[in-house]
Amino acid sequence: MSRCIELAKKGLGNTYPNPSVGCVIVYNQNVIGEGFTSPHGSNHAEVNAIQSVEDKTLLSKASIYVTLEPCSHYGKTPPCSDLIIKHQIPTIYIGCKDDNELVAGKGIEKLQQAGCNVEVGVLEQQCKNQHRRFFTFQNKKRPYIILKWAETKDSFIAPSEKHRKDKKPVWITNKKSRQLVHKWRAQEHAILVGTNTVLQDNPSLTTRDWEGNTPVRIVLDKSLKITEDHSVYNKEVKTIIITEKEKSNNENLFFEMIDFSQPIAKQICTVLHKHRVISVIIEGGAKMLQTFIDENLWDEARVFIGDNEFKEGVESPTLKSAISSEENILQDKLYYYFND
Repeated sequence: MSRCIELAKKGLGNTYPNPSVGCVIVYNQNVIGEGFTSPHGSNHAEVNAIQSVEDKTLLSKASIYVTLEPCSHYGKTPPCSDLIIKHQIPTIYIGCKDDNELVAGKGIEKLQQAGCNVEVGVLEQQCKNQHRRFFTFQNKKRPYIILKWAETKDSFIAPSEKHRKDKKPVWITNKKSRQLVHKWRAQEHAILVGTNTVLQDNPSLTTRDWEGNTPVRIVLDKSLKITEDHSVYNKEVKTIIITEKEKSNNENLFFEMIDFSQPIAKQICTVLHKHRVISVIIEGGAKMLQTFIDENLWDEARVFIGDNEFKEGVESPTLKSAISSEENILQDKLYYYFND
């Protein structure tokens, strides 16, 4: 099952809105097949694992391990539980049950009714952690929320206006840290920023420093101040503009209205759930990050401390949670927090 979890990580960022599942097939204590979930609309992990087995006659004497309960319904692909039954695989080890109401134990029940020996809960917590984005979306009806920012040693996330020369990012962290952020972007379904971040930095919000999918772009722009010459309007990827003004959708641009006099983070979560966004990494600005902290709508926070000072500028968000872990990235410090 540990190998299943490692395989599942390989699909992270490519399978949304499906979870990235890992699967291993074992015969006579030897691995004879393995696989993980293909991009949305293609094979599930079990299908890829079974297809990788060279001698299919061994399947009727093998065991299959999978991080998440095999599906039992027709979606973009046929049910994986039916495929397992078709190949007469006698023993199935499952990491955790699927909370999706379309599955929710039905896959396990179908396998048991077919005479399979099914064991559920193998490395259950580790498997639930692997699928935490999927479970948050299913159970809390919102995306899994990751807060990310970089601050200086004197706790500023941006310099004051008088120290800005033009509209481009002012880097606090080193290149290795910035590459790690692009890796994170490739792993998440969407990225969210506020109006000022776009106006000041004109970010592309892509994964140009890491191979992988560019996430869905979410921009909070109450009064539609951002002009169409900014990069977020280039239509290269799906972009959702959250605003109070009515405007028609256009190709990859979607405009969603919310009431800015009401709690904003909660309404953003509702919009993202509507668009089936499974996870989102929030990269700024300070006001946006603090809004999600204050409404207690976050699951992880990843905070870089750069090896520099601004003396004045935009103060970093205030997060009162305890540090869960930390690491050094060259001269930068990276702190991880989890919202219990």
